[in-house]
Amino acid sequence: MGTRKGRSLEVAGLSHGHAPIPMGARVGNVIFSSGIFGKDPAAEGFSERIEEQMRWAFRNMETLLADGEATIQDVVRMTVYLRDESARAALNEEWLRYFPDPADRPARHTVIHDLRGGMQVQIEIVAVIS
Repeated sequence: MGTRKGRSLEVAGLSHGHAPIPMGARVGNVIFSSGIFGKDPAAEGFSERIEEQMRWAFRNMETLLADGEATIQDVVRMTVYLRDESARAALNEEWLRYFPDPADRPARHTVIHDLRGGMQVQIEIVAVIS
């Protein structure tokens, strides 16, 4: 696991507010994320555009994986929470960008959920580092 100390994983500029939880955790060769949201870590709030939130959610996932010394190819399961059904097109666009090969995609489950504070998408992942 390189020089990283502990099991907690973070994405600089993102936090769960006042909740004292990390963005994810690595135990052995497995990474579990907390909710990864679609926010530019350098911005104060969420973009109103679902396409931008979706891009940031996937970028933040990549950053979390890198902190755990993993890559996108290590993702085996993704759960996606969308505030609105109409966000599926933006989700599928990023999904196909990150996982273009239909024979090499992780499992995915999508849930419509009441997300707070301007959040339109949140993802959770499980990754197994080979």
